[in-house]
Amino acid sequence: MTVTLYQFGNSVCCQKVRITMLEKGVEWDSVEVNLFRNEQYAPSYLMLNPKGVVPTILHAGQPIIESTLICEYLDETFPDPPLAPSSPAERSQMRLWSKMVDEGLHEGISEISFCAMFRERLRASTEEQRETRFNNIGDPKRRDRFKSTYEQGPASPFVLYAVASFEKAFAQLEKTLSTGSPWILGGQMSLADINLMPYVARLEFLGLLDLWIDQRPHIKAWWSRVLEQRSFRAGILEPLTEAERAEMWLSGPKIREPLGKLILDLRAKMAALDPTR
Repeated sequence: MTVTLYQFGNSVCCQKVRITMLEKGVEWDSVEVNLFRNEQYAPSYLMLNPKGVVPTILHAGQPIIESTLICEYLDETFPDPPLAPSSPAERSQMRLWSKMVDEGLHEGISEISFCAMFRERLRASTEEQRETRFNNIGDPKRRDRFKSTYEQGPASPFVLYAVASFEKAFAQLEKTLSTGSPWILGGQMSLADINLMPYVARLEFLGLLDLWIDQRPHIKAWWSRVLEQRSFRAGILEPLTEAERAEMWLSGPKIREPLGKLILDLRAKMAALDPTR
């Protein structure tokens, strides 16, 4: 039975679902939900996904929401090849990486992307359009984050939180990969790797990834392996339009210097607390 994927092309959450389906060989029909036109708030879509976010999949008449849960659903529903370890202990480790993405990196990449690209776009709109955009978010916490980043740019505390989330994740990833395993959980790519890929890719597209991984050789080797994966190319690289690529590549340098300073300051403070780092 074909899966229907409600998506927006350059959404990191949609990207990891596409990679998972490509790894599984799952065929899907695509329904585009244009976030810039607020189509995620259309009543017909909210019936499928009350949170008003993408992606959503529809399978056997049942809508499944939340990208991490969608990926696990796909892995269980289409078991070959498996993308989760067989042992409960290893699956718990996989979910720790998913938790890191969901609780830190997702908000982090939203702030970095907004600060680099969408802030200028929003500044060019009318005050009424801006207020409509903020009100349409519907989540007070998320609205406050975006308003802070809109008003303060890289000086927003939420951008600092974003930098810290990625620094913590990359430190853990470098340590994990230093054992010699090619992938996070050993010899096979898993959902732990897939869930992380789009967030690292977004930093790469913005020309900012090296700020975090320049001195982390094991992550560099892991990233090279990721770039070789057919599912990564088909799930992330190929759907990107030239306009999207250009916008990201031109936008990232605008915040590179302040982000670099935040990273260095953060590392200095962490080193002072832990001299063994």
